[in-house]
Amino acid sequence: MSAHDAFVANRLAAFAAARPGFRTRFAPAPTGWLHLGHAVNAVWVWSVARAFGGRVLLRVEDHDRLRCRPEYEAGVLDDLDWLGLTADDAPTVTYRSWGPHPVRQSDRNAIYAAALAGLEARGLAYPCRCSRRDIARVVGEVPHAELRYPGTCRHAAVPPAETLARRVRMADGTERSTDLRLGEMVQVPAEQCGDMLVRDRHGLWTYQFAVVVDDLAQEIALVIRGEDLLASTGRQRRLAALLGGAPPDVLHHPLVRHPDGEKLSKSSGDTGLRDLRAAGWTPERVLGLAAHLGGLAPSPAPLAAGALASLWR
Repeated sequence: MSAHDAFVANRLAAFAAARPGFRTRFAPAPTGWLHLGHAVNAVWVWSVARAFGGRVLLRVEDHDRLRCRPEYEAGVLDDLDWLGLTADDAPTVTYRSWGPHPVRQSDRNAIYAAALAGLEARGLAYPCRCSRRDIARVVGEVPHAELRYPGTCRHAAVPPAETLARRVRMADGTERSTDLRLGEMVQVPAEQCGDMLVRDRHGLWTYQFAVVVDDLAQEIALVIRGEDLLASTGRQRRLAALLGGAPPDVLHHPLVRHPDGEKLSKSSGDTGLRDLRAAGWTPERVLGLAAHLGGLAPSPAPLAAGALASLWR
């Protein structure tokens, strides 16, 4: 274990001592097949949980009903079973039967609606008629990750029946937190994203809203995710406070990137785990490579799911 890894391990040990039996989660979105980037996240999640006495919850984040497909969810379950990664809470077998699942996001509409209603009753959420094009006309064409809502509808008194879209007011002020790997973070949600979209014009719940509601309801104590979501931390902490809960701690791990610096993604057709399996790869070979790519192992030597805790020793 490197000095940097030892530093992270000490922070994780202190966290686990304060939160014995803590719960973390693996939360894929079934919008495509899992790839090596997901395997890296899974190795981080399961290795931390197994090494420090935590529990893993499997959550299917299919809030985007326009892109999610049943075959992709089935593929997620098959890949996890093949890798030997068994969740402690809501394991794959619980998703394979027909009918609603208490952790699958598409089955939690009433819970999200109740959370939004509570915010609206306190004047913290409002209808928004703005499209992406409307916002771009005001702020200019910028990357989606840098898009800041200018507050057009904040004081416009848009009739609630006019649109399904809702935003939550992000007041001024900083959000301070400690990433268990990267250290202290200071973010200003109002400057980063402006008022947060929590339901879009199609009536679909947004990622930012659904994960905060779920993490609170499911008692997630530690969120382990890639560095591409680092900027979401402050706004999610702010939203958790508005919902009356304590946000989880976070750990952002390195991303797997192409030589040109772009991260792996389902949309760009990166090699999927199902393709590696079809090519004759073993689960141990995939997990070993994922541990290496994620900065947890010095080499891509094969690694069994039952040995993931050894990455922290």
